[in-house]
Amino acid sequence: MKINKRKKFKGKNVHVVDFETNLTGLKIKHEMIEQGNAVAVLALDKDEIILVKEFRFPIGYVLEIPAGNVDKGETPLKAIKRELLEETGYKAKKIKHLMRFYPKLGYNTQIIDCYVATDLVKASEPKLEDGELLSVKKVKWNKFLKMIKEGKILGSYTICATLSYELQRK
Repeated sequence: MKINKRKKFKGKNVHVVDFETNLTGLKIKHEMIEQGNAVAVLALDKDEIILVKEFRFPIGYVLEIPAGNVDKGETPLKAIKRELLEETGYKAKKIKHLMRFYPKLGYNTQIIDCYVATDLVKASEPKLEDGELLSVKKVKWNKFLKMIKEGKILGSYTICATLSYELQRK
């Protein structure tokens, strides 16, 4: 299948692209957001989960698991180790892949890999990037599950990683 592609907008983190192709004789046009892949980590310290309270425009502050972009030439595993240390100051002795998903299937090319990290060691203070506004919070696991159920946690990768882990535990 031949796909024609034309960039409409080139931004720092995302590009808007027009795609055009023929599918079974039908001319298909579709607008997509091209975005690099990301990672997210469910960091468990005994019966607590390590979260970040981060400013997310235009919503404001939200509680979520540590996450970030996979840099060019970086594996998702290397990216999650880096992000966990940068955002929380923790290193993990054990990291396991939980799942991979498309957060905006049909509109965005991004894939997010979710991990669970255990046997955590506090290695440093967080090393935030310019423009990152966040603080580290610990919440009991059962309270966190209740927060998801009550709609207090809204981020897709946080919910996906948590529910994937909870289903695998059972």
